[in-house]
Amino acid sequence: MSSLLFKDITVLTEEGKTVPHAYVAVEGSTITHFQLEEPTGSFDRVYDGRGKLLMPALYNSHAHVPMTLLRGRGDNLPLDRWLNEAIFPFEAHITEDDAYHATLLGIAEMLRFGVVSFTDMYFCTDARARAVLESGIKCNLSDCVVGNEPGITYWDLPLAKQNEQWIAEYHGAADGRLLMNFSLHAEYTTSPEMVASVANAAKEADMRIDVHVSETQKEVRECIERHGKTPPVYLAELGLFDVPTTADHCTWLTDEDRAIMAAKGVVVSCCPASNAKLGSGIADIKAMKEAGIMLTLGTDGVASNNNHNMFKDLYLLALMQRAGDADPVSLSAEELITVATRNGALSQGREDCGLIRRDARADLVVLDIDTPWMQPVHTMADNVVYSAQGSDVVLTMVDGKILYENGEYTTIDVEKEIAKTCEAREDILARMAQD
Repeated sequence: MSSLLFKDITVLTEEGKTVPHAYVAVEGSTITHFQLEEPTGSFDRVYDGRGKLLMPALYNSHAHVPMTLLRGRGDNLPLDRWLNEAIFPFEAHITEDDAYHATLLGIAEMLRFGVVSFTDMYFCTDARARAVLESGIKCNLSDCVVGNEPGITYWDLPLAKQNEQWIAEYHGAADGRLLMNFSLHAEYTTSPEMVASVANAAKEADMRIDVHVSETQKEVRECIERHGKTPPVYLAELGLFDVPTTADHCTWLTDEDRAIMAAKGVVVSCCPASNAKLGSGIADIKAMKEAGIMLTLGTDGVASNNNHNMFKDLYLLALMQRAGDADPVSLSAEELITVATRNGALSQGREDCGLIRRDARADLVVLDIDTPWMQPVHTMADNVVYSAQGSDVVLTMVDGKILYENGEYTTIDVEKEIAKTCEAREDILARMAQD
Protein backbone atom coordinates (compact mmCIF):
# COMPACT_ATOMS: atom_id res chain seq x y z
CA MET A 1 0.00 0.00 0.00
CA SER A 2 1.57 3.29 -1.14
CA SER A 3 1.80 6.31 1.14
CA LEU A 4 2.39 10.04 0.67
CA LEU A 5 2.85 12.92 3.08
CA PHE A 6 1.93 16.48 2.09
CA LYS A 7 4.40 18.39 4.27
CA ASP A 8 4.06 21.98 5.47
CA ILE A 9 1.22 22.74 3.04
CA THR A 10 -1.64 25.23 3.23
CA VAL A 11 -4.99 23.42 3.37
CA LEU A 12 -8.35 24.79 2.27
CA THR A 13 -11.11 22.63 3.74
CA GLU A 14 -14.45 21.78 2.17
CA GLU A 15 -15.95 24.53 4.34
CA GLY A 16 -13.55 27.11 2.92
CA LYS A 17 -11.43 27.36 6.07
CA THR A 18 -7.67 27.85 5.73
CA VAL A 19 -5.17 25.79 7.72
CA PRO A 20 -1.55 26.89 7.07
CA HIS A 21 1.54 24.74 7.65
CA ALA A 22 -0.44 21.51 7.83
CA TYR A 23 0.54 17.88 7.38
CA VAL A 24 -1.78 15.56 5.46
CA ALA A 25 -0.91 11.89 5.12
CA VAL A 26 -2.43 9.52 2.58
CA GLU A 27 -2.14 5.76 2.84
CA GLY A 28 -3.74 3.66 0.16
CA SER A 29 -7.02 5.30 -0.82
CA THR A 30 -7.65 7.28 2.36
CA ILE A 31 -6.46 10.23 4.40
CA THR A 32 -4.87 9.00 7.62
CA HIS A 33 -3.56 12.25 9.15
CA PHE A 34 -4.53 15.93 9.04
CA GLN A 35 -2.80 17.91 11.75
CA LEU A 36 -0.37 20.76 12.34
CA GLU A 37 2.12 18.25 13.71
CA GLU A 38 4.19 16.03 11.43
CA PRO A 39 3.19 12.37 11.78
CA THR A 40 5.69 9.74 12.80
CA GLY A 41 6.75 6.94 10.50
CA SER A 42 8.09 6.78 6.98
CA PHE A 43 6.32 7.49 3.71
CA ASP A 44 6.94 6.41 0.13
CA ARG A 45 6.96 10.07 -0.87
CA VAL A 46 7.10 13.39 0.95
CA TYR A 47 5.57 16.29 -1.02
CA ASP A 48 7.01 19.72 -0.25
CA GLY A 49 3.96 21.92 0.31
CA ARG A 50 5.67 25.31 0.39
CA GLY A 51 3.92 27.69 -2.02
CA LYS A 52 1.15 25.16 -2.59
CA LEU A 53 -2.52 24.79 -1.58
CA LEU A 54 -4.16 21.43 -0.89
CA MET A 55 -7.94 21.29 -1.13
CA PRO A 56 -10.72 18.77 -1.75
CA ALA A 57 -10.93 18.10 -5.45
CA LEU A 58 -13.85 19.29 -7.56
CA TYR A 59 -16.97 17.27 -8.42
CA ASN A 60 -18.67 17.93 -11.75
CA SER A 61 -22.33 17.23 -11.05
CA HIS A 62 -23.60 17.49 -14.63
CA ALA A 63 -21.81 16.52 -17.82
CA HIS A 64 -22.15 14.80 -21.18
CA VAL A 65 -18.48 13.97 -21.62
CA PRO A 66 -18.51 12.32 -25.09
CA MET A 67 -19.72 15.71 -26.34
CA THR A 68 -16.02 16.55 -26.36
CA LEU A 69 -16.55 15.58 -30.01
CA LEU A 70 -18.90 18.57 -30.41
CA ARG A 71 -16.80 21.24 -28.75
CA GLY A 72 -18.10 24.58 -30.08
CA ARG A 73 -20.64 23.05 -32.47
CA GLY A 74 -23.87 25.00 -32.96
CA ASP A 75 -22.71 28.34 -31.57
CA ASN A 76 -25.21 31.23 -31.53
CA LEU A 77 -28.32 29.05 -31.52
CA PRO A 78 -31.01 28.91 -28.80
CA LEU A 79 -31.37 25.60 -26.97
CA ASP A 80 -34.15 24.02 -29.07
CA ARG A 81 -32.49 24.85 -32.41
CA TRP A 82 -29.06 24.01 -31.01
CA LEU A 83 -30.29 20.52 -30.09
CA ASN A 84 -32.34 19.76 -33.20
CA GLU A 85 -30.16 21.37 -35.86
CA ALA A 86 -26.61 20.99 -34.57
CA ILE A 87 -26.42 18.36 -31.82
CA PHE A 88 -28.89 15.52 -32.45
CA PRO A 89 -27.91 15.01 -36.14
CA PHE A 90 -24.23 14.76 -35.17
CA GLU A 91 -24.91 12.47 -32.21
CA ALA A 92 -26.79 10.04 -34.46
CA HIS A 93 -23.43 9.08 -35.98
CA ILE A 94 -21.38 8.64 -32.78
CA THR A 95 -20.09 5.08 -32.39
CA GLU A 96 -18.94 3.28 -29.24
CA ASP A 97 -15.31 3.75 -30.31
CA ASP A 98 -15.87 7.46 -30.94
CA ALA A 99 -17.43 7.85 -27.49
CA TYR A 100 -14.62 5.92 -25.80
CA HIS A 101 -11.86 8.18 -27.11
CA ALA A 102 -13.88 11.38 -26.60
CA THR A 103 -14.62 10.35 -23.01
CA LEU A 104 -10.95 9.71 -22.29
CA LEU A 105 -10.06 13.12 -23.72
CA GLY A 106 -12.77 14.77 -21.63
CA ILE A 107 -11.53 12.96 -18.52
CA ALA A 108 -8.00 14.16 -19.21
CA GLU A 109 -9.32 17.71 -19.39
CA MET A 110 -11.17 17.33 -16.09
CA LEU A 111 -8.17 15.83 -14.31
CA ARG A 112 -6.03 18.71 -15.58
CA PHE A 113 -8.41 21.13 -13.88
CA GLY A 114 -8.76 19.29 -10.56
CA VAL A 115 -11.98 17.32 -11.18
CA VAL A 116 -11.98 13.83 -9.65
CA SER A 117 -15.57 12.75 -10.33
CA PHE A 118 -18.39 13.58 -12.71
CA THR A 119 -22.06 12.75 -13.20
CA ASP A 120 -22.54 11.81 -16.83
CA MET A 121 -25.80 11.53 -18.75
CA TYR A 122 -25.39 10.21 -22.31
CA PHE A 123 -25.37 7.01 -24.37
CA CYS A 124 -22.62 4.55 -25.46
CA THR A 125 -22.52 3.45 -21.84
CA ASP A 126 -20.12 0.52 -22.23
CA ALA A 127 -17.59 2.81 -23.92
CA ARG A 128 -17.90 5.46 -21.21
CA ALA A 129 -17.63 2.89 -18.42
CA ARG A 130 -14.48 1.46 -20.01
CA ALA A 131 -12.92 4.94 -20.17
CA VAL A 132 -13.79 5.65 -16.53
CA LEU A 133 -12.40 2.36 -15.27
CA GLU A 134 -9.18 2.66 -17.28
CA SER A 135 -8.53 6.31 -16.39
CA GLY A 136 -8.91 5.99 -12.61
CA ILE A 137 -11.44 8.82 -12.27
CA LYS A 138 -14.79 8.50 -10.47
CA CYS A 139 -18.16 8.75 -12.18
CA ASN A 140 -21.90 8.38 -11.72
CA LEU A 141 -22.96 7.08 -15.12
CA SER A 142 -26.38 6.88 -16.75
CA ASP A 143 -27.86 6.19 -20.16
CA CYS A 144 -30.42 8.87 -20.91
CA VAL A 145 -34.12 7.93 -21.25
CA VAL A 146 -36.16 9.65 -23.94
CA GLY A 147 -39.54 8.69 -25.34
CA ASN A 148 -42.81 10.57 -25.58
CA GLU A 149 -44.95 8.07 -27.51
CA PRO A 150 -48.25 7.64 -25.61
CA GLY A 151 -48.63 4.33 -23.81
CA ILE A 152 -44.94 3.40 -23.99
CA THR A 153 -43.19 3.00 -20.64
CA TYR A 154 -39.61 2.55 -19.56
CA TRP A 155 -40.15 -1.19 -19.33
CA ASP A 156 -40.99 -1.30 -23.06
CA LEU A 157 -37.58 0.11 -23.97
CA PRO A 158 -34.55 -2.09 -24.78
CA LEU A 159 -32.73 0.22 -22.38
CA ALA A 160 -34.56 -1.37 -19.43
CA LYS A 161 -32.84 -4.71 -19.92
CA GLN A 162 -29.54 -3.03 -20.69
CA ASN A 163 -29.72 -1.02 -17.48
CA GLU A 164 -30.17 -4.21 -15.48
CA GLN A 165 -27.01 -5.60 -17.06
CA TRP A 166 -25.03 -2.40 -16.53
CA ILE A 167 -26.07 -2.14 -12.90
CA ALA A 168 -24.99 -5.73 -12.31
CA GLU A 169 -21.67 -5.22 -14.09
CA TYR A 170 -20.67 -1.67 -13.22
CA HIS A 171 -22.45 -0.39 -10.10
CA GLY A 172 -19.79 -0.22 -7.41
CA ALA A 173 -16.99 -1.33 -9.72
CA ALA A 174 -13.36 -0.42 -8.99
CA ASP A 175 -13.96 -0.08 -5.25
CA GLY A 176 -16.93 2.19 -5.84
CA ARG A 177 -15.29 4.57 -8.31
CA LEU A 178 -17.99 3.78 -10.87
CA LEU A 179 -21.63 4.07 -9.84
CA MET A 180 -24.72 3.81 -12.00
CA ASN A 181 -27.62 6.28 -12.03
CA PHE A 182 -30.91 6.48 -13.87
CA SER A 183 -31.46 9.56 -16.02
CA LEU A 184 -34.44 11.16 -17.70
CA HIS A 185 -33.60 13.67 -20.40
CA ALA A 186 -36.35 16.18 -19.65
CA GLU A 187 -40.09 16.73 -19.40
CA TYR A 188 -40.28 17.83 -23.05
CA THR A 189 -38.69 14.64 -24.42
CA THR A 190 -40.72 12.15 -22.38
CA SER A 191 -44.35 11.25 -21.80
CA PRO A 192 -46.08 11.12 -18.40
CA GLU A 193 -46.06 7.32 -18.63
CA MET A 194 -42.33 7.35 -19.24
CA VAL A 195 -41.61 9.69 -16.34
CA ALA A 196 -43.68 7.65 -13.88
CA SER A 197 -42.19 4.34 -15.00
CA VAL A 198 -38.60 5.64 -14.76
CA ALA A 199 -39.37 6.89 -11.25
CA ASN A 200 -40.71 3.48 -10.27
CA ALA A 201 -37.77 1.67 -11.85
CA ALA A 202 -35.26 3.84 -10.03
CA LYS A 203 -37.11 3.34 -6.75
CA GLU A 204 -37.15 -0.45 -7.20
CA ALA A 205 -33.44 -0.49 -8.04
CA ASP A 206 -32.59 1.95 -5.20
CA MET A 207 -30.79 4.23 -7.64
CA ARG A 208 -30.33 7.97 -8.09
CA ILE A 209 -31.89 10.01 -10.90
CA ASP A 210 -30.45 12.81 -13.01
CA VAL A 211 -32.78 15.07 -15.04
CA HIS A 212 -32.76 18.38 -16.92
CA VAL A 213 -35.29 20.76 -15.31
CA SER A 214 -36.56 24.24 -16.24
CA GLU A 215 -33.53 25.13 -18.32
CA THR A 216 -35.28 27.75 -20.46
CA GLN A 217 -38.36 29.94 -20.29
CA LYS A 218 -39.67 28.19 -23.41
CA GLU A 219 -39.43 24.82 -21.68
CA VAL A 220 -41.40 26.09 -18.69
CA ARG A 221 -44.03 27.85 -20.84
CA GLU A 222 -44.64 24.81 -23.03
CA CYS A 223 -44.82 22.47 -20.03
CA ILE A 224 -47.55 24.67 -18.55
CA GLU A 225 -49.35 24.61 -21.90
CA ARG A 226 -49.15 20.80 -22.06
CA HIS A 227 -49.79 19.90 -18.41
CA GLY A 228 -51.01 23.02 -16.65
CA LYS A 229 -48.01 23.07 -14.32
CA THR A 230 -44.29 23.81 -14.25
CA PRO A 231 -41.70 21.03 -14.84
CA PRO A 232 -40.82 20.55 -11.13
CA VAL A 233 -44.48 20.32 -10.10
CA TYR A 234 -45.18 17.93 -12.99
CA LEU A 235 -42.17 15.70 -12.24
CA ALA A 236 -42.90 15.67 -8.50
CA GLU A 237 -46.51 14.61 -9.03
CA LEU A 238 -45.32 11.72 -11.22
CA GLY A 239 -43.03 10.49 -8.42
CA LEU A 240 -39.66 11.35 -9.91
CA PHE A 241 -38.54 13.27 -6.84
CA ASP A 242 -39.41 10.38 -4.51
CA VAL A 243 -35.93 8.99 -5.15
CA PRO A 244 -32.65 10.92 -4.71
CA THR A 245 -32.63 13.33 -7.65
CA THR A 246 -30.21 15.82 -9.12
CA ALA A 247 -32.03 18.42 -11.20
CA ASP A 248 -29.79 20.10 -13.76
CA HIS A 249 -29.89 23.82 -14.65
CA CYS A 250 -33.11 24.95 -12.86
CA THR A 251 -32.75 28.38 -14.42
CA TRP A 252 -36.45 29.26 -14.23
CA LEU A 253 -37.97 28.12 -10.94
CA THR A 254 -40.97 29.54 -9.11
CA ASP A 255 -41.30 29.82 -5.36
CA GLU A 256 -43.57 26.78 -5.46
CA ASP A 257 -40.97 24.83 -7.45
CA ARG A 258 -38.26 25.62 -4.93
CA ALA A 259 -40.46 24.70 -1.98
CA ILE A 260 -41.33 21.32 -3.52
CA MET A 261 -37.75 20.55 -4.45
CA ALA A 262 -36.47 21.48 -0.99
CA ALA A 263 -39.11 19.32 0.68
CA LYS A 264 -38.19 16.38 -1.56
CA GLY A 265 -34.45 16.82 -1.02
CA VAL A 266 -33.75 17.46 -4.69
CA VAL A 267 -30.18 18.61 -5.38
CA VAL A 268 -29.68 21.29 -8.04
CA SER A 269 -26.70 21.19 -10.37
CA CYS A 270 -25.95 24.78 -11.36
CA CYS A 271 -24.46 25.16 -14.86
CA PRO A 272 -23.69 28.87 -15.18
CA ALA A 273 -21.41 28.70 -18.24
CA SER A 274 -23.83 26.57 -20.27
CA ASN A 275 -26.82 28.66 -19.25
CA ALA A 276 -25.02 31.85 -20.26
CA LYS A 277 -23.63 30.52 -23.55
CA LEU A 278 -27.02 29.24 -24.70
CA GLY A 279 -28.75 32.39 -23.47
CA SER A 280 -30.95 30.34 -21.14
CA GLY A 281 -30.75 32.80 -18.25
CA ILE A 282 -29.29 33.12 -14.75
CA ALA A 283 -30.38 30.65 -12.09
CA ASP A 284 -31.39 32.26 -8.80
CA ILE A 285 -28.94 30.43 -6.54
CA LYS A 286 -29.62 32.81 -3.66
CA ALA A 287 -33.33 31.94 -3.67
CA MET A 288 -32.54 28.22 -3.93
CA LYS A 289 -30.16 28.45 -1.00
CA GLU A 290 -32.73 30.32 1.08
CA ALA A 291 -35.32 27.67 0.23
CA GLY A 292 -33.01 24.99 1.63
CA ILE A 293 -31.92 23.36 -1.63
CA MET A 294 -28.46 21.82 -1.81
CA LEU A 295 -26.49 23.33 -4.68
CA THR A 296 -23.74 21.70 -6.74
CA LEU A 297 -21.72 22.77 -9.78
CA GLY A 298 -21.67 21.28 -13.28
CA THR A 299 -20.09 22.10 -16.60
CA ASP A 300 -22.71 20.50 -18.86
CA GLY A 301 -21.32 19.28 -22.20
CA VAL A 302 -18.47 21.13 -23.84
CA ALA A 303 -20.64 21.95 -26.85
CA SER A 304 -22.42 24.43 -24.59
CA ASN A 305 -19.56 25.56 -22.36
CA ASN A 306 -16.90 24.89 -24.16
CA ASN A 307 -14.66 23.25 -21.56
CA HIS A 308 -14.52 21.24 -18.35
CA ASN A 309 -12.54 23.87 -16.45
CA MET A 310 -14.65 24.07 -13.30
CA PHE A 311 -12.68 26.99 -11.92
CA LYS A 312 -14.27 29.05 -14.69
CA ASP A 313 -17.71 27.75 -13.75
CA LEU A 314 -17.09 28.49 -10.09
CA TYR A 315 -16.10 32.06 -10.95
CA LEU A 316 -19.24 32.52 -13.08
CA LEU A 317 -21.48 31.04 -10.41
CA ALA A 318 -20.04 33.52 -7.92
CA LEU A 319 -20.56 36.55 -10.14
CA MET A 320 -23.70 35.96 -12.19
CA GLN A 321 -26.15 36.05 -9.29
CA ARG A 322 -24.65 39.30 -8.07
CA ALA A 323 -24.78 40.84 -11.54
CA GLY A 324 -28.35 39.73 -12.11
CA ASP A 325 -29.51 41.13 -8.77
CA ALA A 326 -27.28 44.21 -8.90
CA ASP A 327 -26.43 43.20 -5.34
CA PRO A 328 -23.02 42.08 -4.05
CA VAL A 329 -24.55 39.85 -1.39
CA SER A 330 -24.96 36.22 -2.46
CA LEU A 331 -23.20 32.98 -1.58
CA SER A 332 -19.91 33.58 0.20
CA ALA A 333 -16.64 32.23 -1.17
CA GLU A 334 -16.62 29.66 1.62
CA GLU A 335 -20.10 28.45 0.67
CA LEU A 336 -19.09 28.26 -2.98
CA ILE A 337 -16.11 26.04 -2.13
CA THR A 338 -18.55 23.66 -0.42
CA VAL A 339 -20.81 23.72 -3.49
CA ALA A 340 -17.96 22.68 -5.80
CA THR A 341 -16.51 20.01 -3.50
CA ARG A 342 -18.45 18.36 -0.67
CA ASN A 343 -21.92 19.00 -2.08
CA GLY A 344 -20.93 17.49 -5.41
CA ALA A 345 -19.70 14.35 -3.70
CA LEU A 346 -22.91 14.06 -1.65
CA SER A 347 -25.04 14.47 -4.79
CA GLN A 348 -23.34 11.32 -6.09
CA GLY A 349 -23.95 9.39 -2.87
CA ARG A 350 -20.26 9.51 -1.95
CA GLU A 351 -20.47 10.14 1.77
CA ASP A 352 -16.75 9.68 2.45
CA CYS A 353 -15.60 11.99 -0.35
CA GLY A 354 -15.21 15.71 -0.99
CA LEU A 355 -13.58 16.59 2.32
CA ILE A 356 -10.22 16.61 4.07
CA ARG A 357 -10.33 14.63 7.27
CA ARG A 358 -9.10 11.34 8.64
CA ASP A 359 -10.64 8.23 7.00
CA ALA A 360 -12.05 10.23 4.08
CA ARG A 361 -11.19 9.17 0.55
CA ALA A 362 -8.06 10.89 -0.70
CA ASP A 363 -9.63 12.86 -3.56
CA LEU A 364 -7.34 15.87 -3.51
CA VAL A 365 -6.00 18.65 -5.68
CA VAL A 366 -2.90 20.79 -5.27
CA LEU A 367 -2.73 24.34 -6.62
CA ASP A 368 0.36 26.47 -7.12
CA ILE A 369 -0.39 29.63 -5.14
CA ASP A 370 3.04 31.17 -5.46
CA THR A 371 1.87 33.28 -8.40
CA PRO A 372 1.18 37.00 -8.94
CA TRP A 373 -2.59 36.48 -9.21
CA MET A 374 -2.83 34.41 -6.00
CA GLN A 375 -0.87 36.78 -3.75
CA PRO A 376 -1.29 38.44 -1.33
CA VAL A 377 -3.94 36.49 0.57
CA HIS A 378 -6.59 38.15 2.70
CA THR A 379 -8.97 35.17 2.46
CA MET A 380 -7.82 32.03 0.67
CA ALA A 381 -11.36 30.99 -0.23
CA ASP A 382 -11.87 34.33 -2.01
CA ASN A 383 -8.61 33.88 -3.90
CA VAL A 384 -9.61 30.38 -5.05
CA VAL A 385 -13.04 31.50 -6.23
CA TYR A 386 -12.12 34.82 -7.81
CA SER A 387 -8.40 34.62 -8.68
CA ALA A 388 -7.40 31.00 -9.24
CA GLN A 389 -7.03 29.57 -12.73
CA GLY A 390 -7.61 25.97 -13.72
CA SER A 391 -4.03 25.93 -14.93
CA ASP A 392 -2.89 26.50 -11.33
CA VAL A 393 -3.62 22.81 -10.66
CA VAL A 394 -0.35 20.91 -10.40
CA LEU A 395 -1.62 17.60 -8.96
CA THR A 396 -4.90 15.67 -9.03
CA MET A 397 -5.34 12.60 -6.84
CA VAL A 398 -8.23 10.10 -6.90
CA ASP A 399 -8.50 7.52 -4.10
CA GLY A 400 -4.88 8.17 -3.18
CA LYS A 401 -3.56 7.70 -6.73
CA ILE A 402 -1.98 10.59 -8.60
CA LEU A 403 -3.60 10.74 -12.05
CA TYR A 404 -2.18 14.10 -13.10
CA GLU A 405 0.96 15.93 -11.99
CA ASN A 406 2.85 18.81 -13.59
CA GLY A 407 1.69 18.18 -17.14
CA GLU A 408 1.93 14.38 -16.98
CA TYR A 409 -0.91 11.85 -16.91
CA THR A 410 -0.36 8.45 -15.32
CA THR A 411 -3.25 6.58 -16.99
CA ILE A 412 -4.09 8.43 -20.23
CA ASP A 413 -2.11 8.86 -23.46
CA VAL A 414 -3.35 12.38 -24.14
CA GLU A 415 -1.71 12.82 -27.53
CA LYS A 416 -3.34 9.60 -28.72
CA GLU A 417 -6.79 10.62 -27.45
CA ILE A 418 -6.54 14.06 -29.09
CA ALA A 419 -5.69 12.43 -32.42
CA LYS A 420 -8.39 9.77 -32.13
CA THR A 421 -11.09 12.28 -31.16
CA CYS A 422 -10.21 14.71 -33.96
CA GLU A 423 -10.21 11.80 -36.42
CA ALA A 424 -13.63 10.68 -35.17
CA ARG A 425 -15.02 14.20 -35.60
CA GLU A 426 -13.88 14.31 -39.24
CA ASP A 427 -15.33 10.85 -39.92
CA ILE A 428 -18.69 11.84 -38.44
CA LEU A 429 -18.85 15.04 -40.48
CA ALA A 430 -18.08 13.03 -43.62
CA ARG A 431 -20.90 10.59 -42.87
CA MET A 432 -23.28 13.45 -42.18
CA ALA A 433 -22.45 14.95 -45.57
CA GLN A 434 -23.64 11.73 -47.19
CA ASP A 435 -27.03 11.78 -45.43
